Amino acid sequence: MLLLEHPPVITLGRTARREHLLADDDELRRRGIELHETGRGGEITYHGPGQLVGYPIVDLNCYGKDLHRYLRQLEEILIRTLADFGLSGAALPGKTGVWVEGRKIASIGIAVRRWISYHGFAMNIDNDLTDFAAIIPCGLPGVTMTSMCRELGEPVAKNHVAEILIGHFGAVMQRPLLGDFNDTKKPTQA
Repeated sequence: MLLLEHPPVITLGRTARREHLLADDDELRRRGIELHETGRGGEITYHGPGQLVGYPIVDLNCYGKDLHRYLRQLEEILIRTLADFGLSGAALPGKTGVWVEGRKIASIGIAVRRWISYHGFAMNIDNDLTDFAAIIPCGLPGVTMTSMCRELGEPVAKNHVAEILIGHFGAVMQRPLLGDFNDTKKPTQA
């Protein structure tokens, strides 16, 4: 699983409709937001600093080749992670992602090739939520986006969230994880 933080970018999934992009090219340039079409499932979303974006690479042959089950597993991982911070996350029927009291805190968009998953999720931790005004998030008119910091009313360290999420990923997927998460390590010289 790759965990990272993107520069400001709006991505259009395979089912995205251009009318869900509310900002024109000039506005996106002014705000420093790039626009890219992707091969993932789902609609339109925003990624940027303050989000934890995860790209699990999972052999779904080991999970019965069931995309819906995999999506529910990703939601469960995110819900458990939020619970460790005292937030009550939930999956809403018919709406992929994770919500806190009706506000969306995490988006999920996957892609699969030969039953190997790529793409994944974005959890809002301490990002600028005003950037979502450039889109109709996930194609859901009227959705309110939120973040862990907004819900908790205090700062949250992304590295701490990542460490907890990694543990829940291993537990839910019932697979041991190799390696560690530490973005403060300097690359070693050969």
